[in-house]
Amino acid sequence: MPTDADGPGRRRADDTDRPLIAVAVLSSFVAFLDGSVVNLALPAISREFGAGLALQQWVVDGYLLTLGALILVAGAVSDQFGRLAVLRAGLVVFAVSSVLCAVAPTGWVLIAARCLQGVGAAFLVPSSLAMINARFSGAAQARAIGTWTAWTGTAFVIGPLLGGMLVDALSWRWIFGVNIVPLAVTLYLTTKLSGASDGGDGRRQVDVIGALLNAGGLTGVVFALIEGQRLGFSHATVVVSLLAGLACLCAFPWWEGVTGHPMMPLQIFRARNFAVGNLATVFLYAGLSLGMLIVALFLQETAGLSATQAGLATLPVPVLSFLLARRFGALAGRYGPRLFMAVGPLVAALGYVLMAATRQPFDLWTQMLPGLVVFGLGLTITVSPLTAAVLAAVQPSQSGIGSAVNNAISRVAGLIAIAFTGVIVGDTVDFDGFRSGALVTAVLLALAGVVSAVGIRNAQSDVRRVDADATARCHDRPAPPPVRIAESYPSRTDA
Repeated sequence: MPTDADGPGRRRADDTDRPLIAVAVLSSFVAFLDGSVVNLALPAISREFGAGLALQQWVVDGYLLTLGALILVAGAVSDQFGRLAVLRAGLVVFAVSSVLCAVAPTGWVLIAARCLQGVGAAFLVPSSLAMINARFSGAAQARAIGTWTAWTGTAFVIGPLLGGMLVDALSWRWIFGVNIVPLAVTLYLTTKLSGASDGGDGRRQVDVIGALLNAGGLTGVVFALIEGQRLGFSHATVVVSLLAGLACLCAFPWWEGVTGHPMMPLQIFRARNFAVGNLATVFLYAGLSLGMLIVALFLQETAGLSATQAGLATLPVPVLSFLLARRFGALAGRYGPRLFMAVGPLVAALGYVLMAATRQPFDLWTQMLPGLVVFGLGLTITVSPLTAAVLAAVQPSQSGIGSAVNNAISRVAGLIAIAFTGVIVGDTVDFDGFRSGALVTAVLLALAGVVSAVGIRNAQSDVRRVDADATARCHDRPAPPPVRIAESYPSRTDA
């Protein structure tokens, strides 16, 4: 197998690497899918358990809470003890928790099972992407992560469609039970892998205090934001929870700077594209999570669509992602990420501005569909170059923690945005509430574009040559002359 000059063990892809790519794609696909599949099931869950918006927020945020809190620990463990072993553990936890969700007798049991699902997902996402990042380089990386992009990016938004169909045809419980088959297939495929666990040394310590500060901080803030709508933000429990959470979150970066074994080494943010890219990630994924949630709730609870109809209404978004994600990733690999990361979020923001104009009488085709198409195009332009630029800024030896930091930031951004939903839209997502939520979403997306335009660099120094022939083979066209890609941005894409 030919190796690339970028480092030992990093290679150009061939047919023998298909099991590795399949495992990376399937494991992340299930995690991303489950993060969004629940959205269109929320009204049905609320009806069965007799609860309102607070329960709906907790069902979503319970998953994101543990995922965001533990993904940094999982990323460090992935680098320490082996990516394949960590990924297998995540698959087992995710499968068990999916069964618990499917049979949950009460809302609180469902929330607890969703929290456990987040634990499993925390071990899946960074390990899967780090396996690709550490195994390949150059144009092979573009192809592998481009495939990861198309499928996992599609999973994040195709969830509402699948969720709606299962809710209407069977029951909301099947949105969790359906996970078992792909999880079993992925576990089987891991037996076909060799060398995917490189990177584990078993000697480094896990940052337990950092993990507790992170988890405690997120839990306190999210509890205050969600329960404050029910109890009142001046309630003693809410105030104490908020202050304790903020104290933990403030102590977290201090601890990471002084401990000898941080779960999030702060020096990783010294790379400009890594720091700026993660700031853009905050705004992009906060807008994405808030925006897709209010669309799902508005279409059912206010516009009167069935779960399947509401899911079908969002179909343009995953279709655009599936068709164009690899192409935009390849273009960004050639020309640099800055233009795509600046323009894409602004296009996505325009989509929500269009949707904010929704009025009575409601018409899906003229009031919602154009905005969803524009949003989907902007999202597709953005996501591949964004994650690729962020991960390209770290060394291969830090691929696990690098992907974990980026994934944690994206999940925490969504976690906080969803916790704010009640504050933004009120008790229900009616026309006025949807308009407010859509405009806030547009602002968040636009901020991602502005941050990228100002801060992302297409470096002209420290460059290396990329195999243009391999890049051409990825897209079935004649090869142009070899191109030069900035070291801070190898040719690759993301989800």
